[in-house]
Amino acid sequence: MSARTIPASELRVGESQTLRFEGRPYGSGISFFLVKNEPGQGPGLHRHPYSETWTVLEGEATIRIGDETLVAHAGDTAVVAPDVWHGFTNTGSGTLRVMCVHASDVMIQEWLDD
Repeated sequence: MSARTIPASELRVGESQTLRFEGRPYGSGISFFLVKNEPGQGPGLHRHPYSETWTVLEGEATIRIGDETLVAHAGDTAVVAPDVWHGFTNTGSGTLRVMCVHASDVMIQEWLDD
C-alpha cells in the first residue's frame, strides 16, 4: 500500500462533525472515532469485544463505564475493558472533542438499546 493522507471528508459520519476510521482497509491495526459533540450530546451505552481508549482533546465528558461514572477534561484518558457497557456525554458548556481508539482494525459495536 502506498502512503497517503485520508481526507476527513472520506471519514465523516453522515452530516455530523464526527469522523470514523476503520484501519483494516489501510493496513492499520486500530480504528477510531474523532468525536466533536455539543453540550448534552454523546453516544448511548454500547460495548465492544476489545478495549477502547478515550482521550479528551477539548471540553468535559461524563463517562459511564459499567457501574462507574467519571468526569474527564482536556488531556485526560480513560480505558474501557472488552465487553463492558459504556458511553459518554458532553457535560461541559462548550464543544467536546474526544479521540476514541478501538483496539481492532474493524469496529464491532453492540448497543444496549438494540
